[in-house]
Amino acid sequence: MPIVPDVKNWTWVLERPCSECGFDPESITYAAVPTLAREYAGRLAATLGRTDAAVRPDDSTWSALEYAAHVRDVCRIFTYRVAVAARTDAVDPKVPGFDAQGLEAADGVPVFSNWDQDVTAIADQYDKQDPRKVAAELTDAAEAVANAFASVPAAALGNHARRSDGSVFTLESLAAYFLHDVIHHVHDVRG
Repeated sequence: MPIVPDVKNWTWVLERPCSECGFDPESITYAAVPTLAREYAGRLAATLGRTDAAVRPDDSTWSALEYAAHVRDVCRIFTYRVAVAARTDAVDPKVPGFDAQGLEAADGVPVFSNWDQDVTAIADQYDKQDPRKVAAELTDAAEAVANAFASVPAAALGNHARRSDGSVFTLESLAAYFLHDVIHHVHDVRG
């Protein structure tokens, strides 16, 4: 059964704690993001060794495999977004449903595409992927995004970038927004 698409604008997690997973943006420092990204991605990758990793717990919830594939792609896309916001060379993450082409700076603020995660999940058939391969790819993608966040000089942390839907981020708020996604999905799988 297909999952109902998530149409929430999750940027509210930058203003207050998430009542579902407990993430509190005020409790996270930018410097902690690389370590926490690796840690939580590792926790999610570890769930893929379970015999039920590809089984949905109910008709409206992704399996651990689907969440892990999603977080892998989140890491890939945020590696790209960090480069856009830091104004370094951004490499297209090549994730189905994400268009990295045709982006132009508006008012001197770089713009990156919004991403339709549901299109990606269907196009890339998250539910049919090999759990061992996804675990390895997730680990690699988490390392890449952790390194991307870690490589941003302190002077650039206030750089602004705009998502194509109008949401504006600094590198610091982008890091918190990213980390919530990873932590939230670990909670989804374990919660």
